[in-house]
Formats: sequence, C-alpha cells, structure tokens
Amino acid sequence: MFKALSSSREPMSRVDTAWLRMERPTNLMMITSVLTLEGALDIATFKSVLSERFLAFRRFRQRAVEIASQSFWEFDKDFDLNWHVRRVALPGLATKEELEEYVSQMASTPLDKSKPLWQFHIVENYQGGTALVTRVHHCYADGMALVQVLLSLTDTTAAASLELRPVKTRLKVDGGTVFQRLLEPARLGFDQVKAFGEKAADALVNYAKDPEKTLDSLKSGAHEIGEIVSELATAITLSDDPHTVFRGALGVSKRVAWCEPIPLELVKSVGKVLDCTVNDVLMACAAGALRQYMLDMGETPPDIGIRATVPVNLRPLEHAKKLGNHFGLVFLDLPVHEANPIARLFAVRACMLKLKSSRQAIVSFGLLAALGLGPAMVQRPALEMFSRKATAVATNVPGPPAPLYLAGCKITDQMFWVPQTGSVGMGLSILSYNGMVHFGLIVDKKNVPLPNLIVQRFKPELEKLLMLTLLGAHTVEHADEFSDASKASRACVVPVVPQAKRAVVSKMPVLRHDAITKAAKARVATAEATTATIAITKAVTKKVPNLSAKVKNR
Repeated sequence: MFKALSSSREPMSRVDTAWLRMERPTNLMMITSVLTLEGALDIATFKSVLSERFLAFRRFRQRAVEIASQSFWEFDKDFDLNWHVRRVALPGLATKEELEEYVSQMASTPLDKSKPLWQFHIVENYQGGTALVTRVHHCYADGMALVQVLLSLTDTTAAASLELRPVKTRLKVDGGTVFQRLLEPARLGFDQVKAFGEKAADALVNYAKDPEKTLDSLKSGAHEIGEIVSELATAITLSDDPHTVFRGALGVSKRVAWCEPIPLELVKSVGKVLDCTVNDVLMACAAGALRQYMLDMGETPPDIGIRATVPVNLRPLEHAKKLGNHFGLVFLDLPVHEANPIARLFAVRACMLKLKSSRQAIVSFGLLAALGLGPAMVQRPALEMFSRKATAVATNVPGPPAPLYLAGCKITDQMFWVPQTGSVGMGLSILSYNGMVHFGLIVDKKNVPLPNLIVQRFKPELEKLLMLTLLGAHTVEHADEFSDASKASRACVVPVVPQAKRAVVSKMPVLRHDAITKAAKARVATAEATTATIAITKAVTKKVPNLSAKVKNR
C-alpha cells in the first residue's frame, strides 16, 4: 500500500515548529477528542479502517524530531499500529463522570516523543456502547484539519463505514509557499508576508530589550505593510487580561467536562430574531456561564470583561484535508461583566463584526511563522507575553448535520478540546453534530477543580435568551424591563450542586429541556412565528400598561 519509506528527514514548517516548541508540562500541545458509539466497536475492523484511511496520510507514520534549532519529520522505522490503539475499561458503573475523569487523565498525560504523536483509546462497555478517545499533537495539524481527517474515517451508513477503500487525498508537504496560498484571500503576496514574518521576529527580540523604542519603530513603519504592522502594534500593546478565578499558577493536571447536547434549532431561532449569528449566540451563552460561575464563587466579574483567543481558519476550501497548521488567532471579548443576557449577546456580536474587518488572524499566523523561524529562546518570552492577554481559548466547529458511522457503529455524540498555550489555563469548545450543539470545557485543576459547575450553566444561558426573546425583549431596553434585577435570568437557572459557595435561588419555575423544546417547536420554529409572538406580547403590554408591576408585586 505504501512506497518504501525513505529514511531522509523532511523539514517541518515554521508554524508547525512553533507548535511543537510550545509544549510545557503545564500545557500539553494535544488536541483531545471523544466519540461515543452505539454498540461494541470491533477492534480488528477499526484497525483496518485506520490502516486504509488514517494512515493514508503518511504524516501519521512520522515522528517529530528536533535537532539543535531545527525540526524535522522522520519516518518511524519501528512503527506499530497496536501501540497507537489501546483498549481500556472504566471502573465502577462506567458513567459519564468516570469517562470525564479518564479523558482528563489522558489530556494530562504527554505523548511519547519517540513515536508518532497520536493515539486512539477504545473505552469498552461504556453505557452499552463504546467511547473512543483520540489524542493528536498540534504540530501535526490544526483542529479544522483533524476534524476533516477524523471525518474521513466515517461514512453516512453503517455498511459504507466498513468498506476499506483508501482515502484519495494524500498529504502534501508544507513549504515556504504556504504563506502565498493561505494569505492570498487577504491579497498579500508571498514576498510581502515573508518580509513581515522576518520583521515580526526582529520586533519580538527588540521588544524584549526596549519595548518603547520598538513600538515607536513599528508605528513609524506602518506605511510599509499598512494595517498589518498596525495590528501587530495593537496586539503588543493590548493590556493583560485581569486576574480572575480562571487565571493563576498552572499545575500539571487538566479537567474536562461537557454538557448534554442542545437542539441547534433553538440557537438558530434566537439568532434569527435578534439578528445574530449562531456563533454569536453560542459565545454569549459561554460568557454567561462563566459569569454565573464567577458570581457563585463570590467573585465580581471585572468591568472590562475577559478575552478568549479564537482560531480563524486561513485554509482554502480545496485544502480542507491538508495537514499542518493553517490558522490565525483573534482576541474575542467575553463580556462576563454584563448582567443583561441581551446586552451580553449584542456585545459579542459587535466584537465579532469588528474582528471580521481586522487582520488579527493574519498577524498571528505571521507571528507563529516568525517564532518557528527564530530561536527557541525568543519563542518562550513572546508566547508568555501574548498568553497573558487572554484567559481562554474558544473554538466553535460546525460538524456534520446528519449522523455518521465509524467501523459499523453509529456515532451518537462527540466533543473535542484544543490545547492552551503559555499561562492560559482554560479552553472552551463548541461543536455541532446531527442537529445538536455540544459544549465542552478543559481547565487547569488548580484553578477550576470542578468544570461541571460551568458547563451545567450553558443550557440555562440559552434558555434565558429564548425566554427573553419569547417575551419580546429583543432589545437591551426590553430585556431590562422584563429582567428586574435579572429576574428573567434567574427564572431559568438550574440549581447548582452543593459544592458551589453560593446557591442560586430561583423565584420562578425552572424551564426544563423538554418544555423548552416543545415551546421552540410551537413558537419559534421560524423567525416569523417568533416575531408574531413578540407582536402579540407588545399588544397585550400596551393594553395592560402596569402588567409588569402587577407581576412583580405578587
């Protein structure tokens, strides 16, 4: 199936080198994922699928090698698929909590650098089926590419997923022209971007020696690369994120958690009425969940909010299955200080719109290339400087809208977590699959020992937005009217577990998932239906002006 494996080393791209060097005991550079499957996964069949489809990408037979200041890809002469596929069993009743504990352990355990940096862990007898935990080092590919690779292992029917046909797409070796290909949509030539990468590397070294002089130099030279240099100066001068319960000295143990899936149609309905994207709604819900956790821990959210770095794909569609790291990062404001759910959503939308017209993603891609080009001693202080400017990494990946099958088994749920860099200790993951939305979290155990206290708040945050939308509170002012000291918000909050320092008291009935789903189908199946409900609510309110006051006094 494969040609004779060459013993020669292939140079690693600059960006992939940067990700390889980011590995720290406190932040392992692994992308971790978990799939839950119906029925028992046949090990032999699964290995056959991997051999034909996964290993069709030759990179997965190679290990990362660092020699002096250079990094290479080298074929593993002793490659053994059995070492990369492990069978495990959970203790006790094999509940979701026990699976979360196992995934947490795997996310805290480094991969063996003497071998290709990936593994599949098959968890047998998980809730009558199988769980598949995957770990792949970030230097092999970014999250978008790995999602495509994992999807190539699946099919839309059980029978098709058993066919051992090889994947047609083969790995293409990265070269210097990756800049020109990836940044062409931004209308930047290769020579220009290469020059910017070298300038960025020099700027990072000079900034460590003389920050003020370096910033003046960058700003005065803005005419050379226009907005690019301006964005770099802005990124460097960005203030550090405030200290919160989410930031602190990192340990070596991670904790993961994920919530029960949420119907995607609910998210779309809220977004249509409030003129926001699905991504806006989901990120606003995440910000709300973080805010509520901070309040329950007795901490007042900072007035300026917190930031998350968000990966932006720079990969052309025709290269969706090409390995390597082809993305940039932007800083997204998470308005955890905003108590009004509608105002919080609109704040996220405003930041998203601003980022769409910026070049932050291109700047960060150039910086990663510059860091990979420069010595490792330059990368560490530069990485630490930029990681202080954010509290979390947030990723939202749209998945397949229909169910998929792997080696004859139907995939019921899936979740993933991307690594954090430098001093960042939290990662937010949002994934849509088969008409449902999945929200997951990975945190540093020293700072957030119980991540479930956060993920359990994600669905209630969506329910708050849905309730306010149904009540006609489609502006900040309307939300304030219905919110009287956040009453509408408290109405949907699920009581927290006893470990929380402060209980959330709800004065109104909790909106259960089935009730929300029923209401959504009846009243917000389309934007027009929701708009009609709002109009009726407004009409009733006009006829009974003191309705809100009467409800309040009861």
